[in-house]
Amino acid sequence: MSTSLSTSGYTSGRPPIADAGPQALCAREPRVPAERLVAEMVPPPRFDSVRFDTYNPDPTQPSQSEAVTVLSGFAAGLGGAHASGSGKRRWFARKPAAPSGPRGVYLDGGYGVGKTHLLASLWHATPAEPALKAFGTFVELTNLVGALGFQQTVQTLGGHRLLCIDEFELDDPGDTVLVSSLLSRLVEQGVALAATSNTLPGKLGEGRFASADFLREIQGLSAHFRPLRIDGQDYRHRGLPDAPAPFSDEQVAKAAYATEGASLDDFPGLLEHLARVHPSRYGALTDGITAVCLTDVGPVPDQSTALRLVVLADRLYDREIPVLASGVPFDRLFSEDMLNGGYRKKYFRAISRLTALARDAKPLVSQ
Repeated sequence: MSTSLSTSGYTSGRPPIADAGPQALCAREPRVPAERLVAEMVPPPRFDSVRFDTYNPDPTQPSQSEAVTVLSGFAAGLGGAHASGSGKRRWFARKPAAPSGPRGVYLDGGYGVGKTHLLASLWHATPAEPALKAFGTFVELTNLVGALGFQQTVQTLGGHRLLCIDEFELDDPGDTVLVSSLLSRLVEQGVALAATSNTLPGKLGEGRFASADFLREIQGLSAHFRPLRIDGQDYRHRGLPDAPAPFSDEQVAKAAYATEGASLDDFPGLLEHLARVHPSRYGALTDGITAVCLTDVGPVPDQSTALRLVVLADRLYDREIPVLASGVPFDRLFSEDMLNGGYRKKYFRAISRLTALARDAKPLVSQ
């Protein structure tokens, strides 16, 4: 089942206007200018209101409370003038004393322990205007370099007080070296760093990425990072059931037509469309969408398709867009080989996030 929608004039990331009924993600081909990539380097909408005091530490995991304390102090230490004394701000303030300790922190923990919540809280707590702080995923950062070029990216971010990188992608050696080089240049200019990361191929263990491996991969930057371990279980599943049972095609379609701003696509068609849209545009693909309705959800056929779906799941989760689906439950999207392979953590994160969004979508069926 699919819908058609004119995309005439849809080149700036603004959603098209449907004549009637739900929209179709498959009909959207957003174009995202470089300026938008820079302007959107802030915590995603889901994390607009998070703060350290809205993080609920698990009382059985003391490392979670410790993380809040350490990060609060780290944020407070980033106040005042730019650490290097370089750039235009040196005309307005005296050069500060060299900061004590590492100018970066790495949040080391499994998926779902609230690392992104804490990273966004750090961004919000850092005493600097938003234009002097940047927050983005590793993919968004590499997209920025691709759009602006390496030197322009250094110039653009070099005057910032803080750069937060969520889900540092360590499974692509080329991109890892590129971003490590970028971060080295930014550290030289006094930019403080904070990061979380994903799992390297073959690093299965607890389903997390060990801090020693992260520091080794970013080569000469290791001295700039303080590892901060955060133990715990996936908070999205604490005391909650497994992935909810899918609805019927008819229920999904009816909900899509009854929900203003909803989209309606068949899952196989959407997967094909994602291959034609650069992942940097997946956020724009969902502009104006209030709920994503999918029919005929089934196992993802190959790893390239699966990794694209992971990016879409991240963008939907960031924007708190409910996902209503028919077909198989989201915990059956990925094959056993995928779940036991090098991208294991990404797939489990996608399952966790899509499951949470499926729960959010259940009330749509009763409309």
